[in-house]
Amino acid sequence: MMTQTERHCDEEYSLPPTEALLAGTLALMTGCAQHSGPVCHRELMVGKVVSNLTELSHHPALSAPMRQLLARLSARWLLELGVQTPPGAMAPLPAHRTVQ
Repeated sequence: MMTQTERHCDEEYSLPPTEALLAGTLALMTGCAQHSGPVCHRELMVGKVVSNLTELSHHPALSAPMRQLLARLSARWLLELGVQTPPGAMAPLPAHRTVQ
């Protein structure tokens, strides 16, 4: 049988900072979707999701289409807090191209 410490080590990953921020954001998004506790806790989680998505949307290591997608997601999550999104935040993404 595994001890608590051994189980914890199995759950740890070595990720580059940008990927760690993205992984944490996805975990928060999952938590928000499954949240059934006090509303204030969900609002705090949504606020952190918006903050993380906004930070990622400005990250120079990500492609322009990925940054735009993250900015759009951030704007959508702002709506969860009742905040109006800035004009142009929901602009359509560029046409999809298949790499062959």
